[in-house]
Amino acid sequence: MDDDERNLLAISEVLASTGDVICAQSGEEALRFLLKEDFAIILLDVLMPGIDGYETAALIRQREQSKHTPIIFLTAINKEQAHMLRGYDAGAVDYVFKPFDPIMLRSKVAVFVELHEKTLEIQRKAATEKRLLAQALQAQKDKLQAEQALRNAEERQDAILGSLPVCFHARAAAPPFATRFVTDGVERLAGFTSKTLISDPSFGLSRVHPDDRARLEQALLVAKTTGSYTCEFRWLCANGEYRIFLDQGVMSNGVDGREPEIFGTLLDVTERRALEDQLLQSQRLDAIGKLTGGLAHDFNNLLAAILSGLGLLERGATLDDQARQVLELMRRSAKQGADLVTRMLAFSRRQTLKPEAVRLAGFGDTMNGLVAPVLGGLIRFDWQIDDTVWPVHVDAGQLELALMNLVFNARDAMPSGGTISVLAQNRSLETTSQDLAPGEYVVVTVKDTGSGIPSDILAKVIEPFFTTKPVGKGTGLGLSTVYGFMKQSGGSLRIESAPGRGTAMELWLPRSFDDSFNDDTAAKEEPVTYSGKENPSVLLIDDSSVLRQLTAESLRQQGFPVTCASGGAEALAAIERAPHDFDVIVTDFAMPLVTGIDVIRFARNLRSDWPAVIVTGYAEADTISDRPSDVPLLSKPFREKDLVEAIFRAIAPAPKATKTG
Repeated sequence: MDDDERNLLAISEVLASTGDVICAQSGEEALRFLLKEDFAIILLDVLMPGIDGYETAALIRQREQSKHTPIIFLTAINKEQAHMLRGYDAGAVDYVFKPFDPIMLRSKVAVFVELHEKTLEIQRKAATEKRLLAQALQAQKDKLQAEQALRNAEERQDAILGSLPVCFHARAAAPPFATRFVTDGVERLAGFTSKTLISDPSFGLSRVHPDDRARLEQALLVAKTTGSYTCEFRWLCANGEYRIFLDQGVMSNGVDGREPEIFGTLLDVTERRALEDQLLQSQRLDAIGKLTGGLAHDFNNLLAAILSGLGLLERGATLDDQARQVLELMRRSAKQGADLVTRMLAFSRRQTLKPEAVRLAGFGDTMNGLVAPVLGGLIRFDWQIDDTVWPVHVDAGQLELALMNLVFNARDAMPSGGTISVLAQNRSLETTSQDLAPGEYVVVTVKDTGSGIPSDILAKVIEPFFTTKPVGKGTGLGLSTVYGFMKQSGGSLRIESAPGRGTAMELWLPRSFDDSFNDDTAAKEEPVTYSGKENPSVLLIDDSSVLRQLTAESLRQQGFPVTCASGGAEALAAIERAPHDFDVIVTDFAMPLVTGIDVIRFARNLRSDWPAVIVTGYAEADTISDRPSDVPLLSKPFREKDLVEAIFRAIAPAPKATKTG
């Protein structure tokens, strides 16, 4: 900066080789340049019009960007010390007096230019180092984040794998198929650590169930040729329990000199197999139920016809003692056939139940009276149920039969004698179990001190026709009917047994909250008598011609006028044609096209109080339940007197019909 153009030109020429020279002729112009860019050194004339050199230097030093830029004052006069001190105080680093030596000026300027360039280089290097350091720090941060993400992914993967009933493994391709690697999930599955399995080459195979070991070894050997294998086997876990594992894998050919290995997964399918077994059991029950329901109607029709025929023979023929004995044996066999159908219906949960509130304590005298005479002197019967036990909601008669079944089974398990105990306790279930819904139950336990049941057949004892008794000593329907009765009643049968330690049969019965009780479980309906002078006329409807003819003949022999119809459609026509010819309708329930209930409803459209009786070989409870409440239901096969009583019971509330025509 100099107000003399000649000085500016001279200085520019001298410093041209040192760097880029920017010339300004006043302090104001110089300050405008300083706003735009940085300079290595400022050459400032002291005396200038307007703002002189000292004032310009002071303004330069006030700016942050230029306060450290070296300033050399140029002056042609005034070499006094006071003026020089003022210049240094204003920020000058040196003085050059005019006329100046070009070499000296170039040298002084060159020092500051070089210093400026070094400073810039240092700043560039510092910036570069800072950038590199930032990049290194960012790379380190990225690495740490990647490592953390990897650890999180591994932990998440381990948690997911750990929550599954599966583990991964690698083992040798040759016997004993030593475990070389297994994930930690094996400890949750089997109770043993991975180290335990790896340390002993034969450990894994030695825990396989003896019956499954050969099959597993064969599957692993075949994998060499097929490339893969699948095998299911039982494995003895650390808690002494066998679990079912599904083992699947592939053969890996050794590379880089390594031996071939088998890579696979081990999946715990114990619960799955249990559910499948339950499903199969349920399907078996359903199939048996459908089969039994289909057979029961026709079979009971046949038995009813046989019993009716036997009754007619007994009344109409003169029989000697041997003939009467044969007839009685035939009647007994027919009743046994009916009992067999009833048991099968009970097992398949298709019997008709009449549940009510029952106090179990009241069963004590009845059970003692029923079972004590047949237990023998070597067996003690101990009834331990008192009034502290809740009432239960159950069919009293069927419960009595179920208890007798269990007591007789216990007796047969103790040929050398022992004790049969019957006790009960109140139990509450808060959560759903495998076979029971939450609620309040009474658990009736029948315990014996007999031989017990082996574990391999424990699950089979409730299957129909399964029995361990000799041929002719049991039907195999006892426990199955008890099981079916319990399930149909909303409860369950549970069995605890071990060889040599006896058996405990638990009946889980739903609690009753009804305040009315039938304390006399053995109470029977009073016989019904008919006060009319003549027996009522009967319209008998049955699609079984044999049973219809035999039943009609039996009723006629007992003084009943009988009109027969072979089905619902024929009966409807007879009722519509002569509605006052029949005092009571006796109809089969299950008939083609028109059921017995349809016949009764049609008849009661003509006469609202028309007495009626329904007889059935078998009918689903929900289909028969919507019959009118005053219509008795009689199950085939029935005794003649049961049919007569049902007719009298049906007609008793109704006034005697007056015949016309």
